[in-house]
Amino acid sequence: MKKVIKIDGMSCGHCKARVEKVLGDIDGVSAKVNLEKGEAIVSIDKDVADNVLTSAVTEAGYTVVSINEKKGLFEK
Repeated sequence: MKKVIKIDGMSCGHCKARVEKVLGDIDGVSAKVNLEKGEAIVSIDKDVADNVLTSAVTEAGYTVVSINEKKGLFEK
């Protein structure tokens, strides 16, 4: 399953790396951050609740605006 997390407060490469790391530290989760869009695309291999993702991002110092399931094979 893939999810799109909209995140406020990221402004540089360090922010990108930090968010990718905290999300990637969650068992079964990998993330790629797009700074221009202010979002993280998260691949989830296990059952991980949205509040777990939100807590990780919040504890890293950023604000989660929304979390939505990514649908469609060809969506970027």
